Amino acid sequence: MRLIDGAEAIREDLPPGATVRVEVPLGAGDGMGTGVARYSSVATVRERLATVLDTVPEGDLPVVIGGDCGVELAAVERAARSAAARGARLGLVWFDAHPDLNTPATSPSGAFCGMVLRALLGEGAEGLASAAPIDPKHVVLAGTRNMDDQEAEFVQASGIAVVGADALGDGLGAAVDALDVDEVYLHVDLDVLDPGVFDGVTDPQPFGASVADLTAALAAASAGRTVVGAGLTMFAPASPDDVIGDQATILRVVSALTASTRRR
Repeated sequence: MRLIDGAEAIREDLPPGATVRVEVPLGAGDGMGTGVARYSSVATVRERLATVLDTVPEGDLPVVIGGDCGVELAAVERAARSAAARGARLGLVWFDAHPDLNTPATSPSGAFCGMVLRALLGEGAEGLASAAPIDPKHVVLAGTRNMDDQEAEFVQASGIAVVGADALGDGLGAAVDALDVDEVYLHVDLDVLDPGVFDGVTDPQPFGASVADLTAALAAASAGRTVVGAGLTMFAPASPDDVIGDQATILRVVSALTASTRRR
């Protein structure tokens, strides 16, 4: 419910004509033996969001607002399919305190938000693994600082680049340059920020990025590249007062994301 409140709070600060609300199932959903908690609900959200994204006019670039990081499955899949149809190479910049690289077999919680990037690489529960997988060598983990052991092993084996929170401001541009891609998708989980500057998340992690470094990194990631989509996730205010306290930061990040989708 905190994630719902967070998404609605962000929406209230945006022009009504620029937003479309995607309904999510009210029930918890069923794992259906997949190892993914609430699998049926996750699959339904994927389908509903994909349907909405299919109505976005060509050249009008969507910013998807969660909810948790699981909403990115449909959004990044769409970007990957579109890039492939154009013969373009898509890079994915994943601003997140966690890598979200678990599988149903390795996840300690069964929560899909901790598996979504692995699903986007083509691995995961049947029906959720992307049919348009991204090459791990076209991914940068940005500000990531809390990995499970098996996630860390996968990062090392797969060649995924990692830029720490302390290096975002001046190091991300070079990391994205090294991907050698034509287009990028920008994912922001707000727990990439340090809890000292933003605490409206469910799993805050110390030693995160400053707001200035995050916005500078978003600009660097998009400089000289075509941004084909973006996502903003995991705002989970505990009270209305927390919404007010975090509002200025949210608007700065939203502004940086929308500016990146206009930059060429």
